[in-house]
Amino acid sequence: MAYWLLKSEPGTWSWEDQIKKGDEGEGWDGVRNYQASNNMKKMEIGDLAFFYHSVREKSIVGIVEIIEKYQPDPTDLSGRFGMVVVKALKSFNRHVSLSDIKSNQDLQDISLVKQSRLSVMPIVEKHWEIILKMGKTAI
Repeated sequence: MAYWLLKSEPGTWSWEDQIKKGDEGEGWDGVRNYQASNNMKKMEIGDLAFFYHSVREKSIVGIVEIIEKYQPDPTDLSGRFGMVVVKALKSFNRHVSLSDIKSNQDLQDISLVKQSRLSVMPIVEKHWEIILKMGKTAI
């Protein structure tokens, strides 16, 4: 299993919107960055991802599961980009902010800090476990 982080602007697609989709999940569409798209191509069914509210909140608020592999994104008229389908798995008991992450010495080399503009990024297992503890959340 691999771990990921997916960023979303809550005004466009929020954690609450994701929860409302239930087990059918929702396509993680609209990604137009090649590196982020390549990361989604690596995702497998059953992989887990942090759901990160970007813009004002800048915090991890929940966990989603990848339920469908990379496929064409119907919102991309160029046909160059794809999407995966994710479903909400669990809300964080305590949101983990970007400032919390930046202040943790064990997370200084996490992609969220090093490549802050990337919307889809891998998370190594060590960082995954640290952030779960910070969020007082278990799977």
